[in-house]
Amino acid sequence: MAGSSHGHGHTPAAWTGSIIVFIGFCVSGAYMVMDNPVGFWLGMVLLPVGGVVGWIMRGMGLGQPKSNSQPLRMMQSVTTAKAVSPKATREPVAAES
Repeated sequence: MAGSSHGHGHTPAAWTGSIIVFIGFCVSGAYMVMDNPVGFWLGMVLLPVGGVVGWIMRGMGLGQPKSNSQPLRMMQSVTTAKAVSPKATREPVAAES
């Protein structure tokens, strides 16, 4: 999966939005454990703020550019396209004593 992303999410807009949402979850979780409802809801406010900041940054040109082309498709390699018997590719294993 490492080579199939084609840069998806590797933009300043995506990173900034994700970091703000992560901080919001951390703040909400900490204040929930400390039994402080005001702090919990302040952390929850950060969740949509992260999405809005990412959306604004994308509008400023810091996000993934829109592509008019079709998504790339994976091609079958020649070795996987052939019908190969599983017994033909297995090697015998010696029993250890």
